[in-house]
Amino acid sequence: MIRIARIEDAERIREIYSYYVENTAITFEVDVPTVEDFKNRISNTLRKYPYFVYEDEGRIVGYTYASPYKLRKSYDWAVETSIYVDKDYRKGGIGRKLYEALEHALKLQHITNVNACIGYPTENEKYVTRASEQFHEHLGFIPAARFHNVAFKFDQWFDVIWMEKFLQEHPEKPKEKKDFEEIRNLL
Repeated sequence: MIRIARIEDAERIREIYSYYVENTAITFEVDVPTVEDFKNRISNTLRKYPYFVYEDEGRIVGYTYASPYKLRKSYDWAVETSIYVDKDYRKGGIGRKLYEALEHALKLQHITNVNACIGYPTENEKYVTRASEQFHEHLGFIPAARFHNVAFKFDQWFDVIWMEKFLQEHPEKPKEKKDFEEIRNLL
């Protein structure tokens, strides 16, 4: 089941995310945020953008959300997406289902561009593989940029790639972006 995240989900979301902070270069945070940090992140995100969780038998096993690509008004129709699936549930279709829900909500908000910032291996694949790139590619994202040796974690440098996907046409005059609170009842 996919549903809108709630503040009380913060502890479980933190559990899922902590694995990626402590063991991978999928995220470049080096310290696991607190439960309070996650409560604030969920609350702040839901004011303007979707934040969904995937439950399996009542237990959250993945989540996704959107955030502003840039804070300037001219970028209102572009977002950055993030997705994390419990390490024991990967490759089961959960990520795809979460992104489908996210993209549906973003279309209702009149978002045209979704962007994903992805850690990318430079030498070995101990901390990050090309799996995230391949996942996004499978969902219709295309490469947009690569930044070399831009992130340092686990005593080594990592590249970052950006991938993009167009959710809908780019009209001559786009409709005003709606905040998530305006469209959540349509889901």
